[in-house]
Amino acid sequence: MQGAVTNIALLTHGLSGVGFVLDLLIGMLSITRRSPFCCRSHLFTVLHVALEVAVYAEYTWEVFPYCWELEFHLLLLLLPYLLLAGNIGCFVLCSRADPGIITKSNHASLMKIYAYDGALFQKGVRCPTCDMEKPARSKHCRFCNVCVHRFDHHCVWVNNCIGAFNARYFFFYLFTLTVTAATIAIITAAFLIQVVLLTNMLHGSYIDDQGQEQAVEIRFLIQHLFLTFPRIVFMLGFVILLTLLLGAYCCFNLYLALTNQTSNEWHKSRRSGCSHHPTLQPCDRQVVYKNIYSKGAWMNLKEIFKPPTVLEKEKKT
Repeated sequence: MQGAVTNIALLTHGLSGVGFVLDLLIGMLSITRRSPFCCRSHLFTVLHVALEVAVYAEYTWEVFPYCWELEFHLLLLLLPYLLLAGNIGCFVLCSRADPGIITKSNHASLMKIYAYDGALFQKGVRCPTCDMEKPARSKHCRFCNVCVHRFDHHCVWVNNCIGAFNARYFFFYLFTLTVTAATIAIITAAFLIQVVLLTNMLHGSYIDDQGQEQAVEIRFLIQHLFLTFPRIVFMLGFVILLTLLLGAYCCFNLYLALTNQTSNEWHKSRRSGCSHHPTLQPCDRQVVYKNIYSKGAWMNLKEIFKPPTVLEKEKKT
């Protein structure tokens, strides 16, 4: 019984830790919105491309030839390039597609898509910049200086808002980027493991500073590999870290999609003391938030890939 209580406590602390990290990351984004650089910029897009070029240059220049000599399967070695092509396509679609910018011409129709929940979104609230009443689930983006339908967040990496009409492209972009990083990490790690096995390093020994013969440890092994293949080991560490971060963010976005939330709504509900998660205790017991937009996991996921339109809403009514 005591062990079960301990496990529950650890799980609760874990969930709180994840929530803290996500709050911290979103809080950092909020700080950037208030900075002097609160406008659209290609800086992070250029950085994104530069990092991809650096990783693929190292993979092509060193990892691919070494793996080819060790007779790795050609399709496995070409897989990162195929994933790169898919990721570039998703990147272009996500950055070029209209996220759902609210204009005078489509304002009336977008007002009919979602109902106001009375908690996160209130009827009659106007955007002072766009001089329009805000449709439910919309938000004004300070980077793009427009109101966006079903606003999720502004992604500096694709230099575009993520809204109702490009959320599916962003999901595929994030997924392909995660799989790409994981694939390169697996191939690179497999190469280094092959080097260790072929050179019989695990059964070797070395002389320490005191002149004593010591068996090879993992720490010494990593140091030796880093001195032998510095760029490859450095790249491996980078793509492993990238895989973990992107994988966690990908899971978070999948959770939002399955529960029909946006990043903006998730953050606003936590900040205001509401909660979408039943295991998290709200700050104010009198404030009970109900997500009226959720229609079940399958329908919620379908809404990401096929956003509702006014015609569909009118047919249902």
